[in-house]
Amino acid sequence: MTLHIGPYKLPNRVALAPMAGVTDLPFRRLCAAQGAGLVVSEMLSSNPRMQGTRKTQWRSQHDAECEPRSVQIAGNDPQEMAAAAQLNVAQGAQIIDINMGCPAKKVCRKAAGSALLAQEALVADILQAVVQAVAVPVTLKIRTGSSPSERNGVTIARIAQDSGIAALAVHGRTRACAFKGAVEYDTIAAIVDAVEIPVFANGDIDSAQKAAAVIAHTGAAGVMIGRAAQGRPWLCGQIAAWLDRGEVLPDPSLAEQHAIIRGHLAALHEFYGDFMGLRIARKHIGWYLQQHPLLASQRKAFNALNQAQAQQHFLDQLFNLAPTQASDKKELAA
Repeated sequence: MTLHIGPYKLPNRVALAPMAGVTDLPFRRLCAAQGAGLVVSEMLSSNPRMQGTRKTQWRSQHDAECEPRSVQIAGNDPQEMAAAAQLNVAQGAQIIDINMGCPAKKVCRKAAGSALLAQEALVADILQAVVQAVAVPVTLKIRTGSSPSERNGVTIARIAQDSGIAALAVHGRTRACAFKGAVEYDTIAAIVDAVEIPVFANGDIDSAQKAAAVIAHTGAAGVMIGRAAQGRPWLCGQIAAWLDRGEVLPDPSLAEQHAIIRGHLAALHEFYGDFMGLRIARKHIGWYLQQHPLLASQRKAFNALNQAQAQQHFLDQLFNLAPTQASDKKELAA
């Protein structure tokens, strides 16, 4: 199945979700290289006062990024959102994504993110303002509603289609649910039935088999992978191979993972500089180490390091010793 967003033909049906503090430029590049069909930037505030901050400058960079370049914006004022969309297109965005899915309290307190789902008229005003302001496709990320008793995802999806939105991503929980409890995919299926634009199903998709099951249940055009990709940048590519070709791609070998992680660490140091780079690296390396029972206990020691070079040296030693530790463990078990 071919998936288009506006004029852009995606290489596959698997997108990396926008995640604040996670999907920075180094991680987006890495996930795209590992097979993600679309990657979306961290959320950028539409507030003009935020545009000169260091964080916004980092989040606005798209150097050597795969295309189409999708940038997510957030806010609750139609004119500010339109202006933010225009600014980001001028800086290289080829798709504008609108955040109406974030359940974080600091976002919802500003009546943005998923808080907007309770204000359908304002949703329409924002979407129409942004679509009319730019000549690139505009996409939208939402949840199924404000609360389990107020699931208005179908209504929001119809508003989005009528406003000219090119594609939707739907997380199968409400704002009130945040990330707790089971994901509910029935509303996503109802949204797929209600609109003609492509819909990405999102929420707790952590394997190729789960992705296939969600697509079968919802009829979604594709899937969007969020937290499950943390520490597993190859997951999107594994899912794409299964959906497109029925091919099972194993996890990279320990040596291959070492090379991937080492490259990611170097990219973080280069992008952020030694001071912020080594701090941001701690969470990413922590997610990698959590995937390995033999390495997870080393997270605290890694986090104590305060030099970029020391982080690389520690990582090299850790992965060079890991095969020996695994062998010793097997011998003891025998």
